[in-house]
Amino acid sequence: MAIGRILNVCAVSMFVGLVAAHGGAHQKPLQVDPEADWATRHMAEEHHIANFDPASFFTLHDYDGNGFWDTSEILKTYGMDDPSAKDVSQEQKDKIVREIMEMFDRNGNNIVEREEWMEVVGEGKGTLPDFGLGPGHHWDMEMEYEIHHWEKYHDENTKEEDLIHPEDIAHFKLHDDLEDEADRVAALDKMPIVEQNIPQKFRRDG
Repeated sequence: MAIGRILNVCAVSMFVGLVAAHGGAHQKPLQVDPEADWATRHMAEEHHIANFDPASFFTLHDYDGNGFWDTSEILKTYGMDDPSAKDVSQEQKDKIVREIMEMFDRNGNNIVEREEWMEVVGEGKGTLPDFGLGPGHHWDMEMEYEIHHWEKYHDENTKEEDLIHPEDIAHFKLHDDLEDEADRVAALDKMPIVEQNIPQKFRRDG
């Protein structure tokens, strides 16, 4: 089972990542004013960052580093790539993009350029709105588990027998399912090709 290995990964990655980024191995979720704007809450909950400026926020969410946000990056920042957003309608996703573009895309080229972002924010005319869809989960499943569960309820001293929360069980079941699927695909790859099982129209003329 994957639990033992993942337990080690969580502990090590939490220690290394949080020491490097925050100066300590026991970082817990930041407390943030419930009245804070969406970007502030997003940075606290998703990145454990309390102090940031517009430039660093933009760079952090420019995932390919090309100097602008496109539609996919805007949706990713709002967590629309995360499994938790599977029930969000395309209409709602289109609304997110449309409103962000209306706020920041001043030259109408359907991207938000760094200069546009800095200009609008600098004028005090815009920050990312809250669409009521959560804090914007955009890590992979390991980081989401660590940030939103492990760091709240576990630490580097956690033992395998302590991982009894529903979130723990669901997370490790997902790992087991992924491993089972990988094993299945690997087994199929090793199977010899049986010509008789290939439809006639796809067989080589021999």
